[in-house]
Amino acid sequence: MEQSGTSSLLQGAVQELASGVVSALRSGDHARAAAPAVADVEAEGLTLAAVRVLGADALLPGTLLHATPLPGELAVFRKAVEAYPPGPGAAPAVVWSHWAMRRTLRRLDPGHADGPDGEPDAAWLEGATWQVLTHQLAVLAALALPGEDCAVARAAGQRPVDVARGFVRAVRRRDWRQAAGAGRWLTLLEGVPQTLGLENGLDFVELMGGQDPLVALQVGAARMARAGAFV
Repeated sequence: MEQSGTSSLLQGAVQELASGVVSALRSGDHARAAAPAVADVEAEGLTLAAVRVLGADALLPGTLLHATPLPGELAVFRKAVEAYPPGPGAAPAVVWSHWAMRRTLRRLDPGHADGPDGEPDAAWLEGATWQVLTHQLAVLAALALPGEDCAVARAAGQRPVDVARGFVRAVRRRDWRQAAGAGRWLTLLEGVPQTLGLENGLDFVELMGGQDPLVALQVGAARMARAGAFV
């Protein structure tokens, strides 16, 4: 029961943090995405865990809007990176998510970040079915950034048709989070079939799942990429 309550609290914290990111993206005010101030150790732990779940997207406004986050926001993000390193045998997606956070920290707070890290192994994506590929890319949607290059992005770029198939499948299954994450990748890929109707697809995903801030975040990032608002 206690574990279930903790899980609910974390889910609520993640939703609140994602809502702040969405507000910041829509308003252009990166400061509104800052993690809330914490009053005690327990609250701080919950906040750090929420930042770790959201990953590099916790600082997405700073990345897309080319604005330096507030010092307190960077401090919370940095603590989350330090508090939750991937353990031995961690899943590839967990390793990549942590790598993305470290890369974001180096970009936005170079004075308090370690030196560059080599990319993790992305071999697990080679030969993955289109269903598995789409699922993994949706989990790692924080890596879908305009002009950014990494092994995961290259793997996605080699299979735009498969990602499009995964997007359609997610929509049909009403898996709005996966559809939004796949759609965010598709906005950056060349060779996406015109018949997909991605713009209308994103409209539909936003309509059906946009009350979920995690969906709204991914759709918002996709729209900014399509509009070139990050330049």
